Parts: sequence; C-alpha cells; structure tokens
Amino acid sequence: MKLRCAILDDYQNVALEMVDWSNILDKVEVKSFQNHFENEMQLIEAIIDFEIVVIMRERTPFTASLYEKLPNLKLLITSGMRNASIDLAAATNNGVIVCGTASMSEPPTELTWALLLNLARKVTRENNELRNNGPWQSTVGADLYGKRLGILGLGKIGSRMAVIAQAFGMEVIAWSQNLTKEQADKFGVRLATSKEELLESSDFVSIHLVLSERTHGLIGIKELQLMKTSAYLINTSRAAIVDQDALIEAVSKRWIAGAGIDVFEMEPLPENNPFRTLPNVLATPHLGYVSKRNYNTYFKEAVEDIQAFLDGAVIRQIN
Repeated sequence: MKLRCAILDDYQNVALEMVDWSNILDKVEVKSFQNHFENEMQLIEAIIDFEIVVIMRERTPFTASLYEKLPNLKLLITSGMRNASIDLAAATNNGVIVCGTASMSEPPTELTWALLLNLARKVTRENNELRNNGPWQSTVGADLYGKRLGILGLGKIGSRMAVIAQAFGMEVIAWSQNLTKEQADKFGVRLATSKEELLESSDFVSIHLVLSERTHGLIGIKELQLMKTSAYLINTSRAAIVDQDALIEAVSKRWIAGAGIDVFEMEPLPENNPFRTLPNVLATPHLGYVSKRNYNTYFKEAVEDIQAFLDGAVIRQIN
C-alpha cells in the first residue's frame, strides 16, 4: 500500500510540474493543495490520512497540538533549512522526522531591490495613472546615488544588498547586535555606532535579520520616530521584527515617507488590513523566495528527502 504525501499551500499549483516526482510514485501517492487552510481543524480534516507532508516556508505552522492530531504523520519537509513556524521538539516527541532543503539568497535580495526602486521612483503609482489615463508624470522620484542605505543584518542577503547599493553609488552602513567592524569592512560597509544612528541617518532602511527573542519588536514607535520623514523602510525578512501597529501609524502619520513590505504576521493578509490600502505602502504577498530557481530547488530536494526516507537513510534532518 502506498504512502500518501500532501503538498500544502501550493498557491501557484506548480509543485508537481516544477520537478520530476516519478522516482517515488511507485511507493508514494502525491496530492497538492492550492488553497490555504484557514484553521487547524480544516487542515487536520484534509491531511489526517497522510504520512508525509511538504510545506512551503512559514505558510502553515506546525504546532505541538497539530502533531498530536495527525497520528499518521511520519515525515515533514520544509523548504529551507530553518522554519520558525515548526515546533521541532514536538515533532521529535511525536516521532516525526523533519527535513529541509537548500534555499537561495538571491531571490529575496532581488525582491528587496524591486520594492526599494519602486518606492523611490513611484513606479506603481505612475503605471496606474498611465493605465487609467491619469496625469502624465505626477511624482518626483527619490535618488539613490549619493544617498545612504542602512542595513539591519549583514548576513547572506544583507551583504548582497550592500554590494548592489554600492553599484548604485550609495553609501552603506550596517548594524546588528553581533556585527563587527571586521565583518563590515569586508563588504566596504561602515559599522553604525548603534541602531539609533543607523535609523536617524539613513535614507533607506532594509531589514535582513533572523527573527529571535532579541530581534522580535526591534523596530517600534520610538525607532520609527527616529527616522527621517523622507526615509523609506523595507522589510522582506520577518514581520515580527517590526511592530506592525507602530508601522501603520508611522506611514499613516507620515513619520516616514513610506514602506515596502513582503512579510506579515498573519498570512494571507486579512482583507481589511491597512497595509492593503495605505497609499505610501508598497506591499507584496511574501514573494521574496518565490522564484523558479528556488522552487526548483525546494521541490527537487523534497523529492530527494522523501526517497532517502523511503530508503531508511534520512538526509537534511533538522530535528
């Protein structure tokens, strides 16, 4: 009898087309779910009979209570090797193996620049007005050349951001709790003396930190009020790093010029959320990692993880 594998939150309905699943189909029946389950009960009803589940990043949390209600689950695969929405200890306690895949840092870097450039040059607004026969030119764009980009977190993505910013002729400063001058110097970046200095002096602020106890709520009302009224905040990292209510207030009251956001505390974003309608917010539906190269990697290695599990030689285990 075949095992059953569920692929969750396959929004674009591409998981089964991206890569070749044929190597495991003699032993595994694979089903893709395109719609996000609104609550845990709906999810349980849909996948209670499945032994294998493949999830995409943090789209569907796997909590302790969920494992207890999925007695057949044996293998959980996440895209990437880190997923804050998975309770790894609970998985272990319930006999569930959790495996991951590789994930590329280039796609979220590119998406961050798409947001930053769009905000600076008002691309979406000008395009909408052109399409609707509105005024021919109604905005004056913000320059990048000679301006300062402040990067919170100089890891894989943050360091790529720095190199690209320098190609635009921008000055780059960076800060995080553990960042050293030696690390900053490696990328030609000045280490900010403090988070406050970075926020006060930057024309664009881009967040590239891992969510942790130390970074949760790192940017709140006090920090947003330090920023220039002409500055833009871009967050393609994790929503909880920025106090969401504080950010709504900041853009509503024009403490800052605007914000580019790709991550939200509740996803999909509720219909009545202000981020959907604020005129100086450019919001995208968590597209940072959504690219052909990343998807090919995710699903190719998911198939490899399943094959290894079937062979009794688990790979890329993270619990």
